[in-house]
Amino acid sequence: MGFLKQLVGTVVVVAAALYLWIAHVPGGAETLERWGVIAVLERAGVPLPAPPATEGGVQGQRGGFGRGPVSVVAAPPGEGRTFDAVVAIGTGQALRSVIINPEVSGRIAMVDVEAGTRVAEGDLIVRIENEAEQIAVSRAALVLADARDRLARVARLQSAGTATDIQIREAELALRQAELALRQAEFELARRDIRAPIPGWIGFLNAEVGRQVSPSAEITRIDDRSDIMVEFRVPERFVGQIKPGDTVEARPLARPDLSLTGTVAALDNRVDETSRTLRVQARIANDRDLLRAGMAFEIALSLTGEAFPSVDPLAIQWGSDGAFVWIVREGKAQRQAIRIVQRSARAVLVNAEFLPGDMVVSEGVQALRPGSEVQLRGAVPDAGAAEAARNTTRG
Repeated sequence: MGFLKQLVGTVVVVAAALYLWIAHVPGGAETLERWGVIAVLERAGVPLPAPPATEGGVQGQRGGFGRGPVSVVAAPPGEGRTFDAVVAIGTGQALRSVIINPEVSGRIAMVDVEAGTRVAEGDLIVRIENEAEQIAVSRAALVLADARDRLARVARLQSAGTATDIQIREAELALRQAELALRQAEFELARRDIRAPIPGWIGFLNAEVGRQVSPSAEITRIDDRSDIMVEFRVPERFVGQIKPGDTVEARPLARPDLSLTGTVAALDNRVDETSRTLRVQARIANDRDLLRAGMAFEIALSLTGEAFPSVDPLAIQWGSDGAFVWIVREGKAQRQAIRIVQRSARAVLVNAEFLPGDMVVSEGVQALRPGSEVQLRGAVPDAGAAEAARNTTRG
């Protein structure tokens, strides 16, 4: 029985102390509100006093008691887009690359280039001995000249009435055959010259004068490295977000100080079933010729996604049922449940059902309760309050 009396006495003393604190200590109500004491007392049906007046003659900011509006800083929700950054490692390739092989067998008579030099399309690289082919061209040229003279003689005889149509057709056929024979001889002669099929830089040469080569021998490789194609892979969740022309940032792993900009050139037409990744090619200009095929690159790709409302990070609150913000709707405070989509230092993208005219509170949230009357700091309570709040500086 004595313990019960002590417990009741203690409760009475604590209640009296809380009553006096709320009634006479400026800011006491806000402190108890933050601690959750006010909510407990209200659920218990304990009558609470009005808070003391502030220096301006306005009662404390305890909107939950209906003793005057709570002064807050609020602004309408903005709009932002989700942002993803993809970082991958890729391997560089030349824009075009060709392995040079002889078309015919023979002995090398001349090497006209050196390793590392730049060649234009059609430049001579290696010549294989071609004396027999030159003789064949000369012989075909003589046969062609004779065929032309014969056709001219037959044409003159026909005009004199001493040549038949059959003779004319035979002379014309012989001329066509001689023309084809010359073309064939010139073709065989040209095959003895190995020329650059594309412009680019010559690699190491596996060719020396006097060396016997065959069509299976690799003479050299030509790389057109005016642009470098970097192939990399991204997770399949980015399918549909990446498109040709998107900007990428590239950094050679061997030269981390070198930052380059390129564009997405191509995407594969299917996702790899084993790795669940999509193959992507980026094109990087190599104007200064600092890059080579085979180099490893770090590729960074920034992606902009779906649009969501954005709020001040200070506005985010947490309750037992998750995140929420306080909004001002029709002059009163309401809790608005949200789902955080993405955070940044300056704003938080959220998924929430905001209505036109809603104002999201970023300062003064500690004193708010559902249904509290709200006064926007620096604004007047009239039809222009919402517009004035948009111009309020957020602290």
